[in-house]
Amino acid sequence: MKILQLCKKFPYPLKDGESIAVTYMSKALNELGCDLSLLAMNTIKHYFNTQNLPENFDHYQFIETVKIDNRIKPKDAFLNLFKDESYHIARFVSEEYKTKLVNILKNNTYDVIQLETLYLAPYIPIIRKHSNAIIAMRSHNVEHEIWERIAENTKLLPKRLYLKHLTEKLKNFEIEQLNAYDIMVAITQRDLDLFRKLGFKNKGLVAPIGFDLDNYHPNYKSYQEELSLSFIGSLDWMPNLEGLEWFLTKVMPMVRKRFPKIKLHIAGRNMSKHLLNYKGANVVIHGEVESSTAFLNQHSVMIVPLFSGSGMRAKILEAMSLGKISLTTSLGLEGIDGRDGEEVLIGNTAEAFLNQIEFCVKNKDDLEGIGKNARVFIEEQFDYKSVSKRLLSFYENMVYKKIDY
Repeated sequence: MKILQLCKKFPYPLKDGESIAVTYMSKALNELGCDLSLLAMNTIKHYFNTQNLPENFDHYQFIETVKIDNRIKPKDAFLNLFKDESYHIARFVSEEYKTKLVNILKNNTYDVIQLETLYLAPYIPIIRKHSNAIIAMRSHNVEHEIWERIAENTKLLPKRLYLKHLTEKLKNFEIEQLNAYDIMVAITQRDLDLFRKLGFKNKGLVAPIGFDLDNYHPNYKSYQEELSLSFIGSLDWMPNLEGLEWFLTKVMPMVRKRFPKIKLHIAGRNMSKHLLNYKGANVVIHGEVESSTAFLNQHSVMIVPLFSGSGMRAKILEAMSLGKISLTTSLGLEGIDGRDGEEVLIGNTAEAFLNQIEFCVKNKDDLEGIGKNARVFIEEQFDYKSVSKRLLSFYENMVYKKIDY
């Protein structure tokens, strides 16, 4: 089966959920016999020099990239207020990308063209014009839902009103596009159900983020050392920044008071100068780290204080793959059926987070067992080959019309 993947950013290095989701699925599909090609935007924000790819990044027949300047520009953002188009989406529309896509489609025949996220939807008319391939939307999130939650949590009224305006246009676009796809590949059942409620009528499948567990080696010795907390995530993504700031202002002061020896270690891409220069007691700022797995393996507990966002949190799955304790909110755990006290720890308020940290201190001998439960949970539900086999079977049944879903 020949598959063309379209991405809004280059899916390497594996330092964010989208890159992990794209890379492990494409790697598995290649191992299952598919012929994959990639056309990716290479944005200023997430620019990657493809000459620096490791030798084992070899699952594509060919890779094409297009440089995109999708930065938020004040003038464009202001003028967009008077347009119907979504500013979120418009920043990913590129004439050069269109031209490259047309050339690829004219010179190649594909069975499936897989769009990685809503931001590739503007290119559907070009695909329909130049290809008979089935179009699959791999929806990593319900995009407008992320921004609805961000807007709800924004305290400054003018900013909240502005975000609500942008979100409404994004929502309209997302709903308008729903039945432009032949297939919806959702990350969670909850997301697929929501898309159907919003009007999606075509074929759908749930394919969560899969992990190549050969790349994740738990360090259970960390449970024998002094308890420490970790946080890692892209800190130019508003839900991550919002959650971290909440933890630093609402939870960490109580942690310092009750457990003066516990430290929080923070790592992530694109930290602001304010955060890089943060001087709070018992907080260690690492900036961007070379290896997220090595960073997570040094600490017993990873905090994921999320109050907005959508889809599935890859960092939680990554920590669970490493046998670590993930302390998160109910929203952070959406799409992951981990049980509180069995594979994960859940808290939805500052006091609940503090209580869970106290549980870790008082039940230190039990943490390794929870970590091992988490690892087994990932092995059983999120193995990348198992997930991709289901998706490939779904594609084959659609392409070759073996059965009618």
